[in-house]
Amino acid sequence: MDFKDGAQFDPGFIQHISAFVPNIEYAYGSLNRFKNFGMKKQQFKMLLPKIEQLIENYLGFYAGCMLWASYIKNLDDTPILNNFGLGSEYNEEETLSEVDFILNYIEQLKKDVKYYTGKEFSIDSNSINILEAYRSFLKANEGFTKTEKTSDIVLPEGFKNPGKDEEILSKIEEVVENGNLKDLISLSRKLF
Repeated sequence: MDFKDGAQFDPGFIQHISAFVPNIEYAYGSLNRFKNFGMKKQQFKMLLPKIEQLIENYLGFYAGCMLWASYIKNLDDTPILNNFGLGSEYNEEETLSEVDFILNYIEQLKKDVKYYTGKEFSIDSNSINILEAYRSFLKANEGFTKTEKTSDIVLPEGFKNPGKDEEILSKIEEVVENGNLKDLISLSRKLF
């Protein structure tokens, strides 16, 4: 990646992500079209792997955003390019709405899996840690409304600063190229 003119706010993750809330609403909309419980169970079983993949993609996206921020934070006072939130008014509820939706939805998904499949569903503690860390990351940075330079980035209390870790940069470049956001999840260990 070239940092000559500045650091991109998004290194290229956004091209590999689709909106969480509309996807979940669409999935449940298609599920609710069925009146017969047996058909609903079948539909849910077909939707579940797609829902799990969506969650995994978002976990990778959130981990990647935090990893990218921790990397570029160490580029002194480099300008941040294309920060869409810069200059906006900070609205905490709006800023946290997506991650809060996902945290709440995971609890709902546990009930839905039990209801439709009779099986238990759980999510590992690292995944919950990523979601909670991303939530505090957004709050600490006030939705990036004042983040003009890399030195403005705030790593919340409890975060480690891995510095200019070449493994992080290399993996981010690879993921931007191949779109496998979930590959960033394991690197979250470098942050907390």
